[in-house]
Amino acid sequence: MESPKNSTDPRILRTRQLIREAFIELLQEMDIEKITINRIAERATINRVTFYLHYKDIVDLMDKMADEMICHLEGILKQERQSLDAASSDDWTALVRLLEHIAKHSKFYKVVLASRRTPVFTERLLRLLSELVTERMEQSGAEESLQNAGIQRDIAIWYHSSALIGLIVSWLRKDTPYSAHFLADQYNRLRSQIKSK
Repeated sequence: MESPKNSTDPRILRTRQLIREAFIELLQEMDIEKITINRIAERATINRVTFYLHYKDIVDLMDKMADEMICHLEGILKQERQSLDAASSDDWTALVRLLEHIAKHSKFYKVVLASRRTPVFTERLLRLLSELVTERMEQSGAEESLQNAGIQRDIAIWYHSSALIGLIVSWLRKDTPYSAHFLADQYNRLRSQIKSK
């Protein structure tokens, strides 16, 4: 377990950042199977021993990067939930903030989500979006209308979370041609259109 000093020491944080940036750069250039710790260390201008001080292996590096990604996204969503009025049903702003974060860090997200090389990131994001959709359905009372329409709750959750991740991945693959605001608006219009049919 890390001591509090180790997790905030600027040198340690900088080394981890170098390792992560090197890994992302290598992912842009080659398949994950061809990436070695030697290549990461060389690109990050560190030695192998330094890599092992921070991560057990490449899988551990990816897991920790995925954890960090989800932690950032959960923080954005939590902050947005707290800023919304308790009676408000506006989750549009949260989606805009989420998309703005993804656009700001598009180099990272494009590599880990849109490249199909690192499924751990997509799986974690899908889990987060499923939780978000579930929470939204419970708050809006949509479960009763789903039941009345003969739609299973889990199928509705899979559908909405998969649609959202598909939208994000396609947006990244096309180099984010639309603003986060416009994309969120289009998603909500589409969702409303589907509901009204």
